[in-house]
Amino acid sequence: MLISKKTPKETVLKLGKECKMCGNCCKYSSGFLVNDDIIKIARFLRMTTNELKEKYLEEAEKFNTKLLRPKLIKGTKPYGKCVFYNEQVGCTIHEVKPLHCRITNCSIYGNDLNQWFMLNYLVNPDDPESIRQWNIFLTQNNPIPGGSLKELVPDEEKLKKILSYGV
Repeated sequence: MLISKKTPKETVLKLGKECKMCGNCCKYSSGFLVNDDIIKIARFLRMTTNELKEKYLEEAEKFNTKLLRPKLIKGTKPYGKCVFYNEQVGCTIHEVKPLHCRITNCSIYGNDLNQWFMLNYLVNPDDPESIRQWNIFLTQNNPIPGGSLKELVPDEEKLKKILSYGV
């Protein structure tokens, strides 16, 4: 299956179900929260959204976009495990885990699903810095359809200015 920026969320969620629950994602990071993820998690943990934010969430930035994510428990390594990950039971909020966590996995679609999320929730075609950071990402990754620089910023002159820091 070819995944593109325009692949419907329902299709992406179906592909995300191929997760084997190995915990690799959870051991090295956490997923970004979007839409009603915060409300669902707060209800599940029987706390207010403010309590959830204070106790378990942190702001993170990627592609010049800031979103909340579960805090990382850092040890001696530069990365950390998700605050909701337990070595014995796995994800302690599995029933309500964030969209980002629900769709990314170690399947053959894993990288494309992660790109779908980034393109739909983190990369902002109207923000020159977001496009510059996406350009750096693309030096080591092939974009899914809808994720090339020319597709995100069709105006060649504008794209040229953005990449030369003229905008």
